[in-house]
Amino acid sequence: MGAKLRVLHVAAEAQPLVKTGGLADVVGALPMALAAAGCDVRLLLPGYGEVLAAFDDTALSPVGVALGTAFGASRIRLLRGTLPGSIIVLYVIDAPWLYARAGNPYVNAEGLPWADNHLRFGLLAHVGAQLAAGALDEAWQADILHAHDWHAALAPVYLREHPANAVRSVFTIHNLAFQGRFPLSVAPALGLSATQLTPAGLEFHGDLSFMKGALLAADAITTVSPSYAREILAAEGGEGLDGVLRDRQAQLLGILNGVDTVAWNSSTDSALAQTYDRATVHTAKAVNRRALREEFGLDDAPQRPLVAVVGRLTAQKGLDVLLDAIADPALADLQLLVLGTGESSLEQAFSALAARHPGRIAACIRFDEALSHRVFGGADAIVVPSRFEPCGLTQLYGLRYGTLPIVRRVGGLADTVVDESAGATGTGFVFEAPHAHALRDTLRRAIDVYQQQPARWAALMQRGMAQEVSWAGPAQRYRELYQQLVG
Repeated sequence: MGAKLRVLHVAAEAQPLVKTGGLADVVGALPMALAAAGCDVRLLLPGYGEVLAAFDDTALSPVGVALGTAFGASRIRLLRGTLPGSIIVLYVIDAPWLYARAGNPYVNAEGLPWADNHLRFGLLAHVGAQLAAGALDEAWQADILHAHDWHAALAPVYLREHPANAVRSVFTIHNLAFQGRFPLSVAPALGLSATQLTPAGLEFHGDLSFMKGALLAADAITTVSPSYAREILAAEGGEGLDGVLRDRQAQLLGILNGVDTVAWNSSTDSALAQTYDRATVHTAKAVNRRALREEFGLDDAPQRPLVAVVGRLTAQKGLDVLLDAIADPALADLQLLVLGTGESSLEQAFSALAARHPGRIAACIRFDEALSHRVFGGADAIVVPSRFEPCGLTQLYGLRYGTLPIVRRVGGLADTVVDESAGATGTGFVFEAPHAHALRDTLRRAIDVYQQQPARWAALMQRGMAQEVSWAGPAQRYRELYQQLVG
């Protein structure tokens, strides 16, 4: 065997240290799967307060020399340790002026982006490029720099500024809708030259676009599902960057996300009232369902399927469509449990809906990892009516826990859920149009199967739980991509 491929992942969040969404799940799990596949994998994160607080005084040690006062920070150090619960070497950028802030890593208490986000994530990308090139840790240099989403998108740009460098770069689009756009005037503070700020470069409709830079500079571009990779090539799904993506279509690849099958394992999950596997799902699901209903004050009504929403409450996720659909009298014998945070209008609307329908609808407006496991363990179905969906993880958790996905046929949802009408391959319920009547009809169809064809529902649960949703396959595809780039 040859030397291990050395891969540096650069991202703004990762489980178990900091999480606002699915990006953290991916970045927390993919490096470990790659390590299991034979790669030497390391991870770089910003030194948010919650990240540094997770380590004691000796768990992180300085690497190399202090990095000075670049990007508006009065002090920058690179620290090294180990990602909790893994063997992955973790690098943390200790820059208190930029990262030591309470709450969400991207927005302030008013929900507005931090005014210096261009500096905060420009620094992340710059350190990532320097670290990958071997300029910061003398003992290690990467073969591959793998940058995730707009926060790390300038890393391939900075790397490209040194063409003699042998490090190759991969950029993964987790959500094209969030691109890292800032005024062109911030370019000098990021070390970007005027020659880079053209329509053929990082300029995008009068702004500077971090993500456009990565799409132009990276040696390979990936998305988190094959269908999403196709959808973003069209104007409807391309968020204004479809032309750039079409120009680089030969370098674009869709690799479906997996899930952490250790963290998400119904047979060992300590959050559940009763653990279960495929053989015991039917009886254990009833125990977990009763516990969940009791926890949220829902009626103990065995003939009513309990349908859940878990995740960000946004229009992208189609939850305004769900609000319209759930008001239909045809769905009166369905229970709904909503867990998550997001747009204030949707938070308020679901809270008001729950107040009007006590015993049938409940809304928990917060993020709670352990509670999300209990919801998947006790709910009968998980609904994901997204307008667009790069991959989606909630439907994969649903399959894993025997909680049938009810999804729109788009992006990664289309790649992972087969409608029950397909017979022996069906794993859930799928609808086409992002409209309330289409969702209503599909929810009604699910209710009818649940109430009138319990054996069919049980078969769907069994097939869902049998699906291979681990990171092993995706990690191997990434490893093959890395090898092609360095080979």
